[in-house]
Amino acid sequence: MRKVFLTLFSVLLAINAMAIDLPKQGFGVQIGWAQPILRLNDSKTSIPKDSLVNVTRLNGFKIGVVYDASYIAGFGSSMGINYTFGTSSTKWAQIDLSHSERTRTLYNEIEVFVDWQYKFEVAKETYLMVYTGPSIQCGITLNKTSFNRNEVTNEIKQTDIRHYTTDSADELYKRLNVTWGVGAGFQYKRYFLRGGYDFGLINPYKNSKFEGLDRYTRGRLDQWSIKVGVYLWYNE
Repeated sequence: MRKVFLTLFSVLLAINAMAIDLPKQGFGVQIGWAQPILRLNDSKTSIPKDSLVNVTRLNGFKIGVVYDASYIAGFGSSMGINYTFGTSSTKWAQIDLSHSERTRTLYNEIEVFVDWQYKFEVAKETYLMVYTGPSIQCGITLNKTSFNRNEVTNEIKQTDIRHYTTDSADELYKRLNVTWGVGAGFQYKRYFLRGGYDFGLINPYKNSKFEGLDRYTRGRLDQWSIKVGVYLWYNE
């Protein structure tokens, strides 16, 4: 036990020494608006491309923890873990004289991000910043629910598709997504505001079949976000 305590004490001393060497560092929380964007760009198939190209925008929120450090002058990094939720619903669309349909999509994911940033001090304890860097996202759920309404009887039938867990005739998606983001922000003392756009770098679609035809779809999973936060601990 004595060796364990000595080891832990040595680690704490090392962390404290690092904190002294770094001009500024902080640990905080952030929350804000997020808009995941699922893009289907094109497909190798004989079906006309115009019937396949589409964009699904999911509005929701993002919440997470962030660690911020400055190394040389205003140059530093920001890293952390976020949880993102997004949802979208379409309006009722008439399929034929007796049926109409609407859909609802739910999306949840966890992401780890690392941003390289530069802070410009514009006044005392007031900064403007720009940043860029990658993030790795792991999808938890991507569920699509279709509602089909009989206009004569007003009966509604519901069909649920869980893209990450079931094999279906519809598009199936990969859980893992890698993005590269760019953004800008503002910081005043312990409080900060960040906003940016993440570009999807890998194809989120898997091989699938569509109306009996083999195909491989291409697309991206991008994301807008605006976050506000506060450093619970901040060393200047």
